[in-house]
Amino acid sequence: MMARLEPGLHLVATPIGAARDITLRALDILASANVLAAEDTRTLRHLMEIHGIALNGRPLVAYHEHNGEQARPRLIAAMTEGKSVAYASEAGTPLVADPGFQLGRATIAAGLPVRTAPGPSAVLAALTVSGLPSDRFLFAGFAPSAQAARLRFLQDLAPQQATVILYESPKRIKDLLVDLAQTFGEHRQMVICRELTKRFEEVLRGTVADLSAELDGREVKGEIVVLLDRAAEAPAEEADIDAALRQALSQHRVKDAASLVAEALGLPKRDVYQRALKLTGE
Repeated sequence: MMARLEPGLHLVATPIGAARDITLRALDILASANVLAAEDTRTLRHLMEIHGIALNGRPLVAYHEHNGEQARPRLIAAMTEGKSVAYASEAGTPLVADPGFQLGRATIAAGLPVRTAPGPSAVLAALTVSGLPSDRFLFAGFAPSAQAARLRFLQDLAPQQATVILYESPKRIKDLLVDLAQTFGEHRQMVICRELTKRFEEVLRGTVADLSAELDGREVKGEIVVLLDRAAEAPAEEADIDAALRQALSQHRVKDAASLVAEALGLPKRDVYQRALKLTGE
């Protein structure tokens, strides 16, 4: 027997493709919430039917970017009355590039609890299969549709020392690749994930130039996640190397000082050692 769901907002992550990717806890919440809200009520109804969850006369409220101002007060009022509200995005984790963000903020502002049933996320799914560094990443959502704004947006992201993750539509992916060549450079490593967890899932890896050629003349369909490798670190300036060496030499022998600086700056140990010898000779 399921425990009674506590009052407040319950965010439910839903599959980005395969219906069986939903969690057992998410199904429990959908089965027991007093009020259901969804970015797309048809999608949520279909998901509940697949898993045998009846609506049983409970309110099912559409909540999306076009009606948020009207729907939020109704949902906040229900929670204030002690009811539990489950919100599901159309696919993936709610509030991540999702209109539910404002609902979450409004719930918090009203002093009501917000809980989550974590699960599928296109961002994390793409990162795990990309092969790009995952210790630090930046999700930047959709790039602007206007080219001038998109170029400024990409220029700001290009120097990031993190894997950059974007969403993009099939209609704009080729325009994005043109602008990426200009801002990130043709030789930056990237990955395009298309239709993750779905029947026609595809993962393309290579440089910006490689994937531009790969998609040239090809009709692209489906949900797309774009990932770009972090920017190469700028090589250390000679003055910076010398300053680091002088500080290290004040506390360590030449060999140890050179080893420490080489490791810290990502430089060949032999080169740094020769420079340390030169400094001590001076």
